[in-house]
Amino acid sequence: MATIDLNSDVGESFGRWSLGDDLAMFGSVSSANVACGFHAGDPSVIRRTCREAAAAGVVIGAHVGYRDLAGFGRRFMDISPAELADDVVYQIGALQALAAVEGTQVRYVKPHGGLYNAIVTHTAQAQAVVHAVKSVDPNLPILGLPGSEVLRLAEAAGLRAVTEGFADRAYNPDGTLVSRSLPGAVLEDPEQVAEHVLRMATESAVRAIDGSTLKIRAESICVHGDSPGAVAMATAVKSALGDAGVSIGSFL
Repeated sequence: MATIDLNSDVGESFGRWSLGDDLAMFGSVSSANVACGFHAGDPSVIRRTCREAAAAGVVIGAHVGYRDLAGFGRRFMDISPAELADDVVYQIGALQALAAVEGTQVRYVKPHGGLYNAIVTHTAQAQAVVHAVKSVDPNLPILGLPGSEVLRLAEAAGLRAVTEGFADRAYNPDGTLVSRSLPGAVLEDPEQVAEHVLRMATESAVRAIDGSTLKIRAESICVHGDSPGAVAMATAVKSALGDAGVSIGSFL
């Protein structure tokens, strides 16, 4: 039986501001990208998320991003590679400590939002992320877009590079994600999302926004936890994969 990892961005509430239903998402996914406090999350939210993920048997990863709470980490930030590397080290370390007190550990790193998109092509920032991860723990894999600079540099540095697809995002013909500022960038219909994921998992392909077919090999597929109807989409994806004989399990 084929197996695919499903990951979700979680731990993104902050103080009295609540975002997403993490507990419900843990019923469908195998990996949890836990916000580390820079784009979302606070210490109490992060610790609780680690506890709940561990109880659900879900693997924890560090969802590192730009220091941009106001913009939810989705804006590009032109910061120096040295500063970015320090920020990534700081975030991984914070999550490692909070995970440890809940009897679990950080198993991988996935950049978030603006940083994720930037290091598809931004070599200096991609190198900073790779350097930061390797300096903390060279056994931590990095998730990224297939063909991205960060995965190329991760492999060159001896790190495991894990290719990722997106369940609820539209693709450009070149394999990049359609900008959230454009119509149709975010998929919201659970059936459409399930079909999108099934094609990735069974055919290593996606239908781009122009209707063309794009070959893509994804070891992990993200279902965003903050999207409208995220739980329904995750449930539909899990059901469709099961009906196709594809099991859900960590890429580790």
